[in-house]
Amino acid sequence: MERTGPPTRLTGLMAACSAALLAAGGLAATAPSAAAADADLARNGGFEAGLDGWSCTGGSGAVVGSPTHGGTSALKATPSGGDNAKCSQTVTVEPDSTYTLSAWVQGSYVHLGASGTGTTDVSTWAQSAPDWKQLATTFRTGPSTTSVTVYTHGWYGTPAYHADDLTLIGPGGAPAEVPAAPTGLKAGTVTASSVGLSWTASPGATGYNVYRNGIKVLSATGTSATATGLTASTAYSFQVTATNSAGESARSAAVQATTTGGGGGGGAQLPAHALVGYLHAGFANGSGYTRMADVPDSWDVIDLAFGEPTSATSGDIRFSLCPVTECPNVESVAEFKAAIKAKQAAGKKVLISIGGQNGQVQLATAAARDTFVSSVGRIIDEYGLDGLDIDFEGHSLSLNTGDTDFRNPTTPVVVNLISALKTLKATYGEKFVLTMAPETFFVQLGHQYYGSGPWGGQDPRAGAYLPVIHALRDDLTLLHVQDYNSGPIMGLDNQYHSMGGADFHIAMTDMLLTGFPVAGDRTKVFPALRPDQVAIGLPASTQAGNGHTSPAEVTKALNCLTKKTDCGSYTTHGTWPGLRGLMTWSINWDRFNNGEFSKNFDAYFGR
Repeated sequence: MERTGPPTRLTGLMAACSAALLAAGGLAATAPSAAAADADLARNGGFEAGLDGWSCTGGSGAVVGSPTHGGTSALKATPSGGDNAKCSQTVTVEPDSTYTLSAWVQGSYVHLGASGTGTTDVSTWAQSAPDWKQLATTFRTGPSTTSVTVYTHGWYGTPAYHADDLTLIGPGGAPAEVPAAPTGLKAGTVTASSVGLSWTASPGATGYNVYRNGIKVLSATGTSATATGLTASTAYSFQVTATNSAGESARSAAVQATTTGGGGGGGAQLPAHALVGYLHAGFANGSGYTRMADVPDSWDVIDLAFGEPTSATSGDIRFSLCPVTECPNVESVAEFKAAIKAKQAAGKKVLISIGGQNGQVQLATAAARDTFVSSVGRIIDEYGLDGLDIDFEGHSLSLNTGDTDFRNPTTPVVVNLISALKTLKATYGEKFVLTMAPETFFVQLGHQYYGSGPWGGQDPRAGAYLPVIHALRDDLTLLHVQDYNSGPIMGLDNQYHSMGGADFHIAMTDMLLTGFPVAGDRTKVFPALRPDQVAIGLPASTQAGNGHTSPAEVTKALNCLTKKTDCGSYTTHGTWPGLRGLMTWSINWDRFNNGEFSKNFDAYFGR
């Protein structure tokens, strides 16, 4: 049974199915005996050869030695909030023939089914199977059907299930042959972080695997793919193989491609490891006012907080220094501008940060977009700034119902923001520094939920930054997600991680540097960012925000991500010594806390 409604309908759907099945005499039928001429067509149905022949969504499947129904191995598949842990294989069959599919299962809400039958697709399920239970169903193929897909799956957010000894009994079809290696592999569009690839289809292939420098990096169903997460000015070798139910072909001839140069929109101007901080230039916020000239030398990027709109939908952004009544030690505008020039002369970057907690910005119209561009440009020009930081929070970004693909957004507030930022980048050129500071709700939560979801009812802000980041990835200097003021977020290990310790920063950063399916859809994968584009966002002190992380835990996170030590229970998908650095809210709060955050950063990187 495929997902037919949102999670809130789970109980009702299951109850209805349970009642219907019980009325029919039970949750599972006993598999009938095979006819003399019939054969078991399922490949590796006992999982004795690992997952050979099987494909499990979201990496949800694994082979275990206990519990098993027969033999020494069984399948264990773990659903998540956005993935039902579907494991499947395609089997060659005969047209106009009857087949019986059966399997032994253990767990709650375990499903067994067949699709692509050419007649009526079938499924059966067990609501509760604390011990091994056999599920079985029968179907007839259509007059031109030569293959079907058999599968098992669980239910969203429920515990892992087990399956073993799956069989498909019926007349054998013509045996599939391993396809020939693809030909015509060539490189297309090349950027600083990606290479587009295409090749000629192989007869009989149902899919393709792409190898980079001898290592499998992605799979595709068509004859093109884009390898992402690459390093600028680096040579790579690519090969591709063809796959079907019989196996994988030999690798194609290799093609070489070298990524272009580039530092990610001004990234090359930053030190290898940079410290980013927000300066309360427009308010005191309990930590006291810090004059620009008094910002310690540790800070490589200084974000002026905040440029705010005259109204949520105007696009008209204004910035002014903290009033004397709130900040008695505030400098004059002339002194502030002079101090900015001095910081820039020392190699620092000073940006205007737009938004913040109180600055809702919704560019719902073309007029608002154009006003945003002109008003932000005036601030940059007046103060001689190096670029722009986007810190949209609250309800600034959300996705309209039906906007489900981060690669092709249609929501006006998203499309207009992308257009505005591209215009600003084009106006100021390659040295323009562009950074973003979204909350985890707008980025990593997109792994589970994106917008209002396929049935509506979800928070439309979930994952709403993803199309903006993706559209600007080649212009983006730094992404520093706020790993604070956050609820638990599911990582690539399908486990929830909570803020405040090294584990949260490791899991959240690993997602950005590895890439992840959006809303659990393996066909819509948010590609990895380059390590030099990523910094980790943390509060500088316990007063600065929820989720403060001690210096010792910050060091553990950096060790894990850059050296693969101190990782605890989480296994990263790589090691990234080029991780750009850390961001904090804020410079003011760090000074209030005797510089604990910046001193730890300087000590770690030997600055």
